[in-house]
Amino acid sequence: MLNNIRIVLVDTSHPGNIGAAARAMKNMSLQQLHLVTPQLFPHQEATSRASGADDLLNSAQVAHSLDDALVGCRLVVGTSARARSVDWPVVSPREAAAKLVQEAAHGEVALVFGRERSGLSNSELDRCTFLVHIPTNEAYSSLNLGAAVQVLAYEIFQAQLQQVELTDESTRDLATAEMLQGFHEHLAQALDDVGFTQPKQSKKLLRRLRSLFQRARPDKDEINIMRGILSAMQGRKSMRR
Repeated sequence: MLNNIRIVLVDTSHPGNIGAAARAMKNMSLQQLHLVTPQLFPHQEATSRASGADDLLNSAQVAHSLDDALVGCRLVVGTSARARSVDWPVVSPREAAAKLVQEAAHGEVALVFGRERSGLSNSELDRCTFLVHIPTNEAYSSLNLGAAVQVLAYEIFQAQLQQVELTDESTRDLATAEMLQGFHEHLAQALDDVGFTQPKQSKKLLRRLRSLFQRARPDKDEINIMRGILSAMQGRKSMRR
């Protein structure tokens, strides 16, 4: 199950944090490191901070976008230390680890970490099924990227050791990240085509709709049905047919 869990770092500015993340991963038997537009990689500082986890750095996958890093993933969990204007489903580190381990038994999953200074943007969080928040001291809540990876990697390792009981949902053939993104792009276009959206409201509306479908967790057949309905709305198929 752990082999199907991707640790995704987005736009990391300090190469030492990449090395620290690799070390934390290897401590907890995680192997898949994906880097989205790292500012400096490969780099000697990353190798130094990895402290023997060079194999993870050498096998790290570098992607040009978050969407590329999430291809094939049935579950995406994003990390955030900030309150957001739109409510995403928020889980604890232990709950997030349990969900990742459960679904990793059936396919690829991803845990996404944002930039050191600003975390994940709202558009990047749109790609996530759940949001995980690590509780910290309110008077000093800043948590180093490597430390955050270590905390969540530990919880994942513990969840795997405990052999979390699989839920019915984990056995469903869930839509992948790229399928969901394609659906949301189709939905935005269809709503515009039928004149439902307005420029001043569409961005917030689409984000709320995205949150709705992320909570629903549709499977592949359900996504295909929804896209068929959207095509019919756009006049590409006869409603009668």
